[in-house]
Amino acid sequence: MLLKPSNFKVNEAWIAFKLNDAPVYTEADGDFNVIALMDAASCFILSTEFVHANSSEPSKLESKRLLKGGQSHKQCFPKKLFIPDDQAAGILSIEAEQNGIAVVRVPEQELVVFIGEARQGFQEHVSGARVQ
Repeated sequence: MLLKPSNFKVNEAWIAFKLNDAPVYTEADGDFNVIALMDAASCFILSTEFVHANSSEPSKLESKRLLKGGQSHKQCFPKKLFIPDDQAAGILSIEAEQNGIAVVRVPEQELVVFIGEARQGFQEHVSGARVQ
């Protein structure tokens, strides 16, 4: 099945992905990656977490905050969470499954239809920008 937004109802499935191509630099704390949680039907970004670039994946606390941020929009969790298969997300997967969410690992290329525009917009927003 080809994945596309019209295949889903709002809050049926979420996508967790790295929003940035290159780490986001902050003077105070160094480099970070931005992990975003998106609704698959609406392509709305539900929540984001800044994860230190030295970390291979979001911590337990960061994973919980990401999921709770998403839950705060609809007061429930989705049935599925899609995660690119090349993205380290073992802790996030465990946290999702503990909340009754089925985790589906897929090639990132299958998610570009959802996440491509968000990544492009983020790149345009932060290109050359320094975060204090």
